Amino acid sequence: MKYIWGLPLLILLISCESDPTNRNPYLQEVSFRFDLNLNLPLYNDLSNIGNPVYVGNNGVGTRGAYVMRTGLDTFFAFEASCPNHTPSSCSTLQLDGQNVTCSCEDFTYSLFTGQQLNRPDDGNRYYDLLFYRAVRNGDVVTISN
Repeated sequence: MKYIWGLPLLILLISCESDPTNRNPYLQEVSFRFDLNLNLPLYNDLSNIGNPVYVGNNGVGTRGAYVMRTGLDTFFAFEASCPNHTPSSCSTLQLDGQNVTCSCEDFTYSLFTGQQLNRPDDGNRYYDLLFYRAVRNGDVVTISN
């Protein structure tokens, strides 16, 4: 009788997969929480869809975050450090319209999706932008990890 319960348990344990390769090895997981008051002039660009804002305050991510309104009540926030190498003097992403560019290798990323737009086809693994939670509550958008 105990073999009947042991077989499904063994199958369940084997089927659970932990894939550590999804974690970005270049960026640390920084815990933070920051509120953006949409009534402040600093964040006026977030009143329109597709206008990104750089939040470079201390304690926000590794190198800050880019926040963009992507829908009526939808906001995306991404780490401002290039996800494809360790943070360095050239790794802070530069805003280029609705994209950001890493000046180290000229990698370009979309702020609508976080995806790398010019991924080399050289067989190496490349990472998309590190996503942060962005939740709107009234006139405040809270970004956090």
